[in-house]
Amino acid sequence: MMLDPSIDQLLTKINSKYTLVTLSSRRARQIREENIVQIEEPTSATNVGIALEEIYADKLTYISTEYKERR
Repeated sequence: MMLDPSIDQLLTKINSKYTLVTLSSRRARQIREENIVQIEEPTSATNVGIALEEIYADKLTYISTEYKERR
C-alpha cells in the first residue's frame, strides 16, 4: 500500500519528519473532534491521511520555534 502523498512529496512542504508527524497527528485529532475538513473530497479514509493531504495541499501552516543555543 502506497501513501499518497508520499513522504518525499510531503517533505517538500515540511522540512522535518518530526514536524510532519507532530503536525499531522494534531490535525488528525482536530478533524476527529470537530469533523471539519479543509479539502474537498479527500481520498484517504483516515484522519491522519486527510491531515497529510491537507498539508500537501498547503491548507495547513505552522510557526517554527527554534531554540537558540546558550552561550
